[in-house]
Amino acid sequence: MKKRILIVDDDMDYLYQMRLKVEQMGFETVTAESQAEAEKIILEFKPDLCILDLMMESDDSGFVLSYKIKRKYPDVPIIIATAVTAETGMTFDIRAEESKKWINADLFLDKGIRNDQLQREIKKLLKI
Repeated sequence: MKKRILIVDDDMDYLYQMRLKVEQMGFETVTAESQAEAEKIILEFKPDLCILDLMMESDDSGFVLSYKIKRKYPDVPIIIATAVTAETGMTFDIRAEESKKWINADLFLDKGIRNDQLQREIKKLLKI
């Protein structure tokens, strides 16, 4: 049975491209265009992994969604894929103890990651 990955991003082009990439890696995908849509989806099923944009309806939608997913499914790995560092210069270090308290994600990636890197990170988080 294929692992199901929830991909959430309000950039339709990015969402489409990410869905294609992840499906070509052999995973089943479910997509959402907003935090609100993703919240409805996680009520219906438990994804095996989530890839979330950071800034959607609000600047911290990805953090809020990550928190809600981890509260409901603590064992589901979460990747936040964002362009915020390139756009604003802001950086996040989820390895720092202080950051771990409020960033409930397992990995932070800059958008534009190569397919082989993304596949390696997904497999590492899914332990496959």
